[in-house]
Amino acid sequence: MSAAVAHMMFRKLTLVHKAFCNGTIAIEKRFASGINSLIYSEYGDPNNVIQLQTDNKIPTLDENCLRIEMLASPVNPADINTIQGIYPVKPPLPAVGGFEGVGKVIEMGKRTSNIKIGDLVIPAINSLGTWRSQVVCPAEHVSVIPEGTPLLFAATLRVNTCTSYRMLADFQDLEAGDTVIQNAANSGAGQMAIQIAAARGLKTINVVRDRPNIDELKDHMYSLGANIVVTDSELRMSSPEKLLPGLPRPKLGLNAVGGKSAISLMKYLQHGGTMVTYGGMSKQPVTVPTGMLIFNNIKVVGYWMTRWHDRNPNSVEAERMFDELCQWAKEGRLQIPRHRLVNILDYKTAIEGAMADFTTEKQILVFDQ
Repeated sequence: MSAAVAHMMFRKLTLVHKAFCNGTIAIEKRFASGINSLIYSEYGDPNNVIQLQTDNKIPTLDENCLRIEMLASPVNPADINTIQGIYPVKPPLPAVGGFEGVGKVIEMGKRTSNIKIGDLVIPAINSLGTWRSQVVCPAEHVSVIPEGTPLLFAATLRVNTCTSYRMLADFQDLEAGDTVIQNAANSGAGQMAIQIAAARGLKTINVVRDRPNIDELKDHMYSLGANIVVTDSELRMSSPEKLLPGLPRPKLGLNAVGGKSAISLMKYLQHGGTMVTYGGMSKQPVTVPTGMLIFNNIKVVGYWMTRWHDRNPNSVEAERMFDELCQWAKEGRLQIPRHRLVNILDYKTAIEGAMADFTTEKQILVFDQ
């Protein structure tokens, strides 16, 4: 899909939602063709177990619930792993796919408060099931996003963006001018880490896998605010003295790969630095050389954003995080990774794209027919 076609699709989607907020389209008319959901009744290959289900019956609304029209929902690696049955989160089956997304409130129960028709909302729980054109849920299961937040940014806020924000905030006392090193830097979380770091005045060293189009990828990452971009092989053949002219050694390392790549990150950390592991793309263990623990006082920790959300739903700190991130997005300081809008009716294309090797586009489901 070209950028122009994608823009036209999402512009049409936005106009429909504005009409909803003005009350000019009845709910029954909007969903006359049915509510589309992507459902799986068993774990396995998403290409085989995900099915499109259309329900012509509009769910009733309890007095403490909201009716939400979904606007956009990405396909993340965690979504794929959940459907495969290898992710720690296992919703009761049959389940609707999708951990994150953005929707607009189009109807409210009598006992809902602090929310109004037209509010932009994202999930406040981890298994809301966002791959469907309409959601009915208790009001406390969603969080309101600040007015004016770009829709696609809101759709991709809860997983990768929040992961990067928290890792940069919670493990080292980082100040402007400090350095962070990360692998899998072209991933969704990696690209957000580059931009959030830049917004805070931090410097980033970004490691990516060797690939044929490496120059194009590096140019894109520099455009996001990266300070240094190197491949795995370039990092291994270099040294802190050669790679970091004028930059302090990193206080923080973000590891989404494991194996040899994790060891390479640790070698660059300064004394007392911390390496945070939040993924294991190589499927290799994180092995820590003894000397790094004893003589360099390196700290090695793990992080799972899902647990943070479980412990902090609609908390003051969650609201503060959302407000800061959305403000940066409104200012143009944060942009979502390269992406492709895919209609839910063409969901197989989105799943295949999300599972492809060396993928460069985030697949985002949209629901306007």
